[in-house]
Amino acid sequence: YTLSFFILPVIWRIGKRYGLHTQPDFFIKIYNSRGLGVLVALIGVFSIIPYLQLQLAGLGFIVEVSSDGAISSNAAILIAFVLTCVFVYTSGIKGAAWVAIIKDILMIAAVFIVGFGVPAIYHGGIGKMMAALIDKMPEHLVFPGATTNMDVLWVMSTILVTAMGFYMWPHVFGSAFSAKSDKVIKRNAIIMPFYQIPILLIFFVGFTALLVIPGLANGDLAFLELVKQTYPPWFLGFVGAAGAVTAMVPAAILVLFAATLVAKNIYKSGFRPQARDESVMRLSRIMVIVIMAVSLFFALKFPNELVPLLILGYDGVSQLFPGVVLGLFWKRVTKSGVLSGILSGVDVVAALILSGNDPFLGLNAGFVGLALNAAVTVGVSWVTQK
Repeated sequence: YTLSFFILPVIWRIGKRYGLHTQPDFFIKIYNSRGLGVLVALIGVFSIIPYLQLQLAGLGFIVEVSSDGAISSNAAILIAFVLTCVFVYTSGIKGAAWVAIIKDILMIAAVFIVGFGVPAIYHGGIGKMMAALIDKMPEHLVFPGATTNMDVLWVMSTILVTAMGFYMWPHVFGSAFSAKSDKVIKRNAIIMPFYQIPILLIFFVGFTALLVIPGLANGDLAFLELVKQTYPPWFLGFVGAAGAVTAMVPAAILVLFAATLVAKNIYKSGFRPQARDESVMRLSRIMVIVIMAVSLFFALKFPNELVPLLILGYDGVSQLFPGVVLGLFWKRVTKSGVLSGILSGVDVVAALILSGNDPFLGLNAGFVGLALNAAVTVGVSWVTQK
């Protein structure tokens, strides 16, 4: 949010001046390169897929737990896929925005009730729960915690990647273009950090689950299992409904933006500039199903924990950060420099993750790729014509 205070108002002014709508539009305008726009769109789409996979898996967990195990995890993910597709086609971007307000109210209510409730019910309060945790499982309060390779370096490098990558997500970047003014963007940057306070309560629920449900096979189910064990069934239904909407709203926005990137910035800008708006819209609607189906395939074939999936997406979109920031504030940057930097960063991230070398020297693979990306972008820009 601190970064958004400085970069989004400038992006908004450029977007307003030139009528930009998407992140690739920005790269095309700044660097006068449709090819670079296509590359940025591809990175955005491929980074969104693990994020969508995360939403499907999360919604699947809710269906599985709410059915008391009667519905298998794979069947739950299939149900989640159908629910999300129906929501996307019936709501659109405006509907998703309105439902997001309901989602926030429901989820914040659930988080506050459970976050303060379960430590009080099982330990007499948050302070006593923390004292019990310090006594029985102190390793969970220091890095690397229960892991062997995610030490302080990994945590700090991951925080940097997520901080630099947050506004590089296509849907978040694109939201800057629709703001009423640059003053609204700055105001949001000041207010939004308060939205993170409820995350502390999620930590408290997780710590309570460690003590109350030791040896839980899947840590991603800690919140739901604790609610199921502690509260009456109707409240589990309430939490499940809040969680389901919380999964479907981001999924709808993500898949709508990804489909737009494919239709507008890959198909039209890259290959068919003469394509009519009707055909672009038709392709966009088809791509919603295609992208959701790809995410479903990965969710079923390659199940993963939720947090690594999100970090994988951040590793991809954060590679766009040097091109955006240098394009805004450094006149010497060149198209060749940005293109070389992005390709080198993405290649290194892919090589490290696929070879099982993430973390690398204790650092998040995305951060290693981002550091190389920035160095290559600056170096190549110095030796090429601006």
